[in-house]
Amino acid sequence: MTDTAQILPTTTLEQNPQNTSKKPLLGVNVDHVATLRQARGVSYPSPLAAALLCEKAGADGITIHLREDRRHIQDADVYEMAGQLTTRMNLEMAATTEMLEIACQVKPYWVCLVPEKRAELTTEGGLDVAGQLASLTDYVSQLQAAGIKVSLFIDPEDKQIEAAVNCSADAIELHTGSYAEAGLAGNTDRVNVELERIKNAVVTAKRVDSKLLVNAGHGLTRDNVHAIAQIDGIYELNIGHALIADALFVGIEQAVIMMKTAMHR
Repeated sequence: MTDTAQILPTTTLEQNPQNTSKKPLLGVNVDHVATLRQARGVSYPSPLAAALLCEKAGADGITIHLREDRRHIQDADVYEMAGQLTTRMNLEMAATTEMLEIACQVKPYWVCLVPEKRAELTTEGGLDVAGQLASLTDYVSQLQAAGIKVSLFIDPEDKQIEAAVNCSADAIELHTGSYAEAGLAGNTDRVNVELERIKNAVVTAKRVDSKLLVNAGHGLTRDNVHAIAQIDGIYELNIGHALIADALFVGIEQAVIMMKTAMHR
């Protein structure tokens, strides 16, 4: 593992983190490169190598989720990437003491706080910010004191958005899972309902705090991303599973290019 004393915050966007274009940025989640590695317990494929190729192809940031059970990304991956990414790291993690210590050592540009359940295949639902406002406010404050920007992964609900603002979060990431699942089920009516729910959430967020950055992600693919990317006020989309799946057939650089094309066509 890299000596934590040598870790410096990494990003070429730190001096100008704002997205001046109305087109949302693309953050690529490389967790499932690590999933493939961990399936055999070997040293390859490298999430770092994948991340660097994604950046080369135009990714605006790299997302990794260090889970409590370490099912894919490992501590060593976090420290290794911290010293070598050329865009910015978005470290997804649960609001635990262990993760706070790691984040304050690594100092990623972003931390995105997410809920975790050991039995889940992937993150199920958003963080209940409203239900743990006091503890999360303190947790967010500690991260920000270390120079880290904080995003909260939440369902597109007014009470959660308002709670996130009360926590002084720098950003929210709207959970698009219900929208994506409706599409996979071929339920067009439900897709439209969920899409409208996300649009309304963005409007609410901007009304409550015009400076709050609004990201979105979970379950987004080249088939469903365009409608989300067209929502005015979305700052960044974080996409992993579908993009890595595309990479199996076309290579990871081309997969990034194809996803950005689908977003902005």
